[in-house]
Amino acid sequence: MADLPGYVRSCLHTGKLAFLAILVSGGIVLQILACALYNNWWPMLSVIMYVLLPMPLLFFAGSDSSSLFSESDNSWVNATKFLTGASVVGSIAIPAILKHAGVIGWGALAMELSSFFVFVIAIMCYIGMNDDGYSML
Repeated sequence: MADLPGYVRSCLHTGKLAFLAILVSGGIVLQILACALYNNWWPMLSVIMYVLLPMPLLFFAGSDSSSLFSESDNSWVNATKFLTGASVVGSIAIPAILKHAGVIGWGALAMELSSFFVFVIAIMCYIGMNDDGYSML
């Protein structure tokens, strides 16, 4: 990629950002369709977890996000890992609990979980992004 002209690299980078935008938009659409198609808005409770998910990273990790992928003796980084993991588990648990309680149906559960996995793919692609583009794609 280093031998490509700058305008070609920026065009490829813009396309990859557009791909991320499409993934996030698809996740949002699946989230809304899980509620609207079944005329039941209880699955929107998982949006609370999507909002809370980046908060520990913003408050405790700061600009050193590379420390999240390695062993650390820093208690703030460990707290960040724990709270982020709890938010991820909550994102899966809320629709499962709603299905178990009989509040939502199988279709809404499937759409909620597929929305979650689309968001996870978007986050992983964003993390895998470097100056030359994606290392994942």
